[in-house]
Amino acid sequence: MSELIFPLIEVLGQPAVRVQSPDGAQATVLLHGGHIVSWIPAGGEEQLYLSPTAVAGPGQAVRGGVPVIFPQFEQRGPDVSLPRHGIARTRDWVVDASSQGKDYGQLTLALHDSPETRAIWPHGFTLELTVAVSGAELDVELHVHNTGETTWPFSAALHTYLAVSDLSSVRVQGLDGLHYHDSLTGGEAIEDHPEKRFHGEIDRIYGKAPALLLRDGPRRLVIGAKDMPDVVVWNPGPEKAAALKDMPDEDWQRMLCVEAAAIFEPITLGPDESWTGRQGFVLQAS
Repeated sequence: MSELIFPLIEVLGQPAVRVQSPDGAQATVLLHGGHIVSWIPAGGEEQLYLSPTAVAGPGQAVRGGVPVIFPQFEQRGPDVSLPRHGIARTRDWVVDASSQGKDYGQLTLALHDSPETRAIWPHGFTLELTVAVSGAELDVELHVHNTGETTWPFSAALHTYLAVSDLSSVRVQGLDGLHYHDSLTGGEAIEDHPEKRFHGEIDRIYGKAPALLLRDGPRRLVIGAKDMPDVVVWNPGPEKAAALKDMPDEDWQRMLCVEAAAIFEPITLGPDESWTGRQGFVLQAS
């Protein structure tokens, strides 16, 4: 572990780092999974949903925050023999770097392949997750480096759970006209709602998404991405939420996942090649 300038705390029984900007913006990141579990803009309120019954530990994915999905998304590929959503979100990362300037705080965690990961997925890799906070902004960057001697494809996503006041009051702008795959029906369609509303379970992957705007009462959250062209919109709805052991039955009404992803066209890296994707959020003044 490199020298750390931010507080090392405990969350869900796991070591975590609280990244802070001098203006008061902060994010909390678990070493387990490289998992962001909190983002509070300067002078603002919590923007991420973390289940009050979430658990963290060996082999356990945390319900909420921002899970890192790599190198497999669900069972869509590129390697369906892998665990659901891959291998990164259930392993311990290490601090690689931390810094603070007059208007930002930044933390980078790293995950390297190991005998344990190679037993599941026989490739050399390094992942770096950089989390930066400043004022009303959160920037999350995922960097993937092929450290092995073979070429391999992968999918990736930043599985962001956003906190909402009530799902029925949420509107998302920017999806209109996008092609999507509906994972509930297996069908394909074009989104025809200029302002997407939500009433229960949804599980869609939209391709070639622009920046989006989430409206939740007076709250306005701009959601952008770079080199992660797809966006996943997910909510378990009442029936599936009731079946989740690590989420209260009614909490489906308090969250919405809006995930930057590279799914429809998996990325391929040759030896010593790298890829970087990011998702950013800006809370607009109300």
